[in-house]
Amino acid sequence: MPETISELTARRMALAAQGFAQARPNAPGRKQVMRTISRLGVLQIDSVNVVSRTHYLPLFSRLGAYPRAVLEDLAWGERPELFEYWMHEASLAPWAMQALIRWRMAEAGEGVGTWKGVARFLRHHRDFVDKVRSEIATRGPMPASELALGAKGKGGWWGWSEAKRALECLFWSGELATATRRGTFERVYDLPQNVYPKHIRSAETPPRDAAQRELLRIAARAMGVATERDLRDYFRMSLADTRTRIAELQDLGDLIPIEVSGWDQPALTTAEARRPRKITANALLSPFDNLIWFRARTERIFGVRVRLEIYTPAHQRLHGYYVLPFLQGEAITARVDLKAERKAGYLTVCSAHAEPWSNDRTADLLASELHLMAGWLGLGGVKVLPEGDLARELARAVG
Repeated sequence: MPETISELTARRMALAAQGFAQARPNAPGRKQVMRTISRLGVLQIDSVNVVSRTHYLPLFSRLGAYPRAVLEDLAWGERPELFEYWMHEASLAPWAMQALIRWRMAEAGEGVGTWKGVARFLRHHRDFVDKVRSEIATRGPMPASELALGAKGKGGWWGWSEAKRALECLFWSGELATATRRGTFERVYDLPQNVYPKHIRSAETPPRDAAQRELLRIAARAMGVATERDLRDYFRMSLADTRTRIAELQDLGDLIPIEVSGWDQPALTTAEARRPRKITANALLSPFDNLIWFRARTERIFGVRVRLEIYTPAHQRLHGYYVLPFLQGEAITARVDLKAERKAGYLTVCSAHAEPWSNDRTADLLASELHLMAGWLGLGGVKVLPEGDLARELARAVG
């Protein structure tokens, strides 16, 4: 019979797996940043810059005020150690994972599953796509805005030009890669042979099933304890593939069934999953943080409903526009709607709300994290607006 553990033990296992069971280093640098990314497996990318683009934030949550330039150099410097691809969403991951995702690139080119639209565009616009590929090969790395081919887009988030659609489809199918980012975080495309190091290009491509098993191993280590649905979500694999690979990993002894009291689904863990007796971390969490990005898992583990309200009309928002939950020890005890007002030099708390189990230390501990974040972002201080049931106490603590 599978072992049964408590919900609190499962929560501690999840936090430990995500790097919250250890103290922040005194002077985090390249080694600590890369080690953290390797532990997580993947960093989600998002262009929203209300506080900071989200790929910077999970590292801050775990390491404190690390140099942001370190991540930029790892991702887009002269000798990068990370690459971009669609893994959870648009993501950064260590080079070692590039071979593990080639099956997905192949499926995008073939139009398998959710990638039908990519293959359809490549097939129906073959001559145009060939011109786009030739432009990159001839002129070198460039963003879509510099490619004067095809019809212009309508603007906005998804009003892409034909050139942008072609570039993205070639990127998803692995025929182009991200060379760097420019300006307002615009992707610059190039041929893979000009981006990927030689040892990555020459690495053997594992069979599809083996690659998927390894991705699930990475996900399981990064989560500590997880349901089938949790594991499936981490790298956005199909239900059928996830179930087949999990069964294979159980047969191999790499995934171990476990029951969590209060969970209505069976769970899985790994032999090396840590079970700390206590978690004492304090951290502001990006809404795209690996710990909480799958909302059903977040609610199951922490008992809070986390929703991204950016696209919700202002009058219908419960907690604000860009809300960061506050991890206090082993619980999410508060949420703050933050905005980096760069010209004014403030990190503004537009609203602050407490969870029912917050305590008399919540405001002071949260204030400390806000001051740390403001300094890390190069802002002069923290300003708390009088919105939310924690705002008054937080304003006192911020000083």
